[in-house]
Amino acid sequence: MLRKKFIMLAAALIVVALSTAAEYIVHPWQGKKVAYFGDSITDPRNKAADSKYWSCLEEWLGITPYVYAKSGRMWDDIPRQMSLLKEEHGDDFDAILIFMGTNDYNNAVPLGRWYEEKMDTVTYGHQYQKRTEDRMRRVPSMDKDTYRGRINIALDSLKRTWPGKQIVLLTPIHRSGFYANDKNWQVPEDYANRCGEYLDAYVEAVREAGKVWAVPVIDLNSLCGLYPLMDGYAGYFHNAASDRLHPNNAGHERMARTLYYQLLALPCTF
Repeated sequence: MLRKKFIMLAAALIVVALSTAAEYIVHPWQGKKVAYFGDSITDPRNKAADSKYWSCLEEWLGITPYVYAKSGRMWDDIPRQMSLLKEEHGDDFDAILIFMGTNDYNNAVPLGRWYEEKMDTVTYGHQYQKRTEDRMRRVPSMDKDTYRGRINIALDSLKRTWPGKQIVLLTPIHRSGFYANDKNWQVPEDYANRCGEYLDAYVEAVREAGKVWAVPVIDLNSLCGLYPLMDGYAGYFHNAASDRLHPNNAGHERMARTLYYQLLALPCTF
């Protein structure tokens, strides 16, 4: 009997402790100013959803959103979006979220490579003496016609312009068919693009970019659970028959809930 009472008392104390702790947890992104770069999924003008993932975060966390995403754009549009942010807000913001890449896949942008290598001469110390020798050196590829090159160009510029700002990358989510008209007929991700690459490669490149450029990556592709290739997930997208590319309100809320908890682990300001 005493053992049972002790267990019940301990359980009650744990509940009280957790409740008290929850009252003092302040989300690190609460009340911050956040810029959003991306394509149609982020674009406020896209009509697939009335409430976007960033507007959910605005409601839940009081985030002030500065949204520069534009429908149809690819990673080579990030410098333009960045320039608009700089022109309109200067340094008066806290962080940048970049949700881009699905259109690069659809438009068959070659993946390219992260680095160019060349022989160079370097001086280093050896046994208390300096000496020079030839070594291979790598530098980021700035090829605007490749996916990795475009990411390099964007992140190089962003980190040089705002070294004190948090920059977070979001991987492209899964996609199925989008059939707007004969001139905009996009196949599901289980088909390779005209380069022979699947969407997975473009998602993986964003993950790689986090290591290349020392920026955090939130893997929405796996974490948010949206999988439009299955009919059971059609209810999270704009139209089951013609648009399983753009999430609807329910899809955006699901992404936003994932971001809410993932951002808990990241500082918004330094």
